Amino acid sequence: MPYSEPSSKLARRGNLRRRRPDDASSDLPRAPVEGLTGKFGFHPRFLTAIMAAPADAQPMTSAFSRYSALPDEQRQQAESACRELTEEIYPGLGLRGEIRMVAARSLGDTLLWDRDSRLAGFAVCHWGPASEAGEGCCFAKFAAVRPGPGAGERFGKLLDACGMLARQAGMPNVLAGVNLAREEAYRHMLARGFRTMVQGVTMHRPNEPGYSAPGLYVLDNWR
Repeated sequence: MPYSEPSSKLARRGNLRRRRPDDASSDLPRAPVEGLTGKFGFHPRFLTAIMAAPADAQPMTSAFSRYSALPDEQRQQAESACRELTEEIYPGLGLRGEIRMVAARSLGDTLLWDRDSRLAGFAVCHWGPASEAGEGCCFAKFAAVRPGPGAGERFGKLLDACGMLARQAGMPNVLAGVNLAREEAYRHMLARGFRTMVQGVTMHRPNEPGYSAPGLYVLDNWR
C-alpha cells in the first residue's frame, strides 16, 4: 500500500512512521527496533491499535456533509476549516493534501461536521479496492474533533457518523487506528464496540509525543 505523510511539522521532519513487529522476515535474526531505526534518529513511542467495529445503520443527520458534494469554493473553505481545527491540536498539522488526494483519486470521501457555526470534527475516509481500506471496510485514515470541553462527546458522535458513512458506501465495517497515548479516545472506541485487529508502533523523530497525548481525540494510521 502507498505510504502517505500528513502535511505537518512532524511529517516535514520525517516523523510518524509505523513499524509492525512482523515486518521482518521470520527466517532472519530479529534485531531490536532501536538497532534498525535508532541510527536514523527514530524512537519507538506508544502502540497504535488498528480497530474495527460493525457500521451503524442509522441515517446521517444534516449536520454532516461530504467534501465530494461541495462546489469548489466551499471545498476550499472546508479545507481551511479543517486546518484551523488541526492547528488547535498540534501547530503545523494539516490534512489539505490528504483530503484532496482522496477526492481526486476516488479513494473515499471526507466527512465534515459543523456545529455552532464552526467545524466540530472531520474524518478522511477510504473505501473500495483502490484505497487503503480492507475488503468491506470504511477506513478512517485520519479523524479528529475540536479539543477542549465536550471533546469526548464530539468524538463519540464523529465515530457514529463514520459508521453512517460506511453504510452509505456499502461497507459493513469501520476501521480506524488510535495511538494508545490518546487513552480517552481509545476507551471511547472500546465502549462503542471497536476491537483491536492489529497493533503497530509509532516511530518518532525527534523523540517527542507530537499529537499522541492524553486529552486529544484523534484517529490516524500513517503507514
